[in-house]
Amino acid sequence: MADTSTIARGGDSSPAPARGRRGSAPPRKPSGLPAWVVPYALLLPGLVVIGGLLLYPLYQMVVMSFQNVGLRQIRGVPAESVGLENYEKLLESELFWTSLRNTVVFAVVTVAFTMILGTLVGILLHNLGKKMSTFLVVGIMAAWATPAIASAIIWRWMFDAESGIINWALNALPDWFSELLFGRSDWAGEPWLNEPFTIYLVLILVVTWAGFPFIAVSVLAGLKSISAELYEAARVDGASAWRTFWKITFPLLKPVFSVLIVLSTIWNFKVFTQLFVLAGGTSNREAFNLSLYSFTQAFSAPPKMGMGAAIAVVLTLILLVITAVYVRQIVKTEDVR
Repeated sequence: MADTSTIARGGDSSPAPARGRRGSAPPRKPSGLPAWVVPYALLLPGLVVIGGLLLYPLYQMVVMSFQNVGLRQIRGVPAESVGLENYEKLLESELFWTSLRNTVVFAVVTVAFTMILGTLVGILLHNLGKKMSTFLVVGIMAAWATPAIASAIIWRWMFDAESGIINWALNALPDWFSELLFGRSDWAGEPWLNEPFTIYLVLILVVTWAGFPFIAVSVLAGLKSISAELYEAARVDGASAWRTFWKITFPLLKPVFSVLIVLSTIWNFKVFTQLFVLAGGTSNREAFNLSLYSFTQAFSAPPKMGMGAAIAVVLTLILLVITAVYVRQIVKTEDVR
C-alpha cells in the first residue's frame, strides 16, 4: 500500500537531489590572474607581433623622415637630424605635386570602376544557379590571386608596341569601325607605355581586373544575408531592378560598401609593382605616383632615404585621414541602426 503521508503533506515523492555532487557545484573562477587582465593577456601575443612588424618600422620611418640618411649613414655614420628640411623640400618639389595628382586621380577612378564592376558581377553571381555561380567565383578569384608582378608582366606584353596583342586586335578591326570608334585605323607600333596618360589607362585596366573579384565575392556574401522576402515584396509591388537596388540592396549593404571602399582606396593609393613594370622602371618621372616617387628617392644614386621616408609619411597620413573619415561614417551608420 502506498505511503500517503508524503502526498498529504503536499510534498514530492521523488527523492531529493543529493548534495555535494560535482555536476551541481557552482562554477569556479579560474585562479591566478584577475578577470580583467585575462583579455589583455590573450591579446598580448598579437600586439607584440603587430608592434614588431608594423608599429616599430612605422616609428623608424617617421624618425628617418627628419634625418639626412644616405650612403655614409648606411655604412655606420650616425644620421644627422635636419628637422623639417625634408618636408620643406618635398612641398617645394614640382615632381611631388605631380605624383600626388597622379596618385589621387588614379585612386578615385580605379576605386569607382572596381566598385561598379565588382557590384554588378556580385549581383550577377547572386542571380545565377549554384553550380554556375561557384564556377565563375573560382574563375574570377584566380585573377585576384595572381601575383601582381606576374599580371603586370602579362599586361605589359599585351600592350607592347611591336608584338602586343592589343595593337594586333585593333588592326584586325574593319577600318570604318576603327575610324568610327577611335578616329584612326592604323595601330601598328602604337606606344601605349611611353606616355603617362596611356600608362595610367593601362594601369587602371590592370588594377581593376585584379581588384574587382574581391569586391564581387564580398557583395555576393552580403546579398546572401538579405532576406529573399524583401525582393519578393518589391517584385509584387512592381519595383524595377534599379529601384530595388537603391531601396533594398544598397541601404542594407552600405556598411559592406563602406569597408570595401576603404580597402580599395588604401590598396590603390599604394600601387607600386604594376606601375613599376608598366612604366619600365623609374625613367618616366611624369608617370610617378607617391609610392614610386618614394622608392626612387630612397634607392636612387645617391640614395636619399630621409626624403623617401618623408614621402612615405605623407602617403600614410593621407590614408589615415581617408580611413578615419570612412570609419566614422560606418560608426555613425551603426549608431543610427
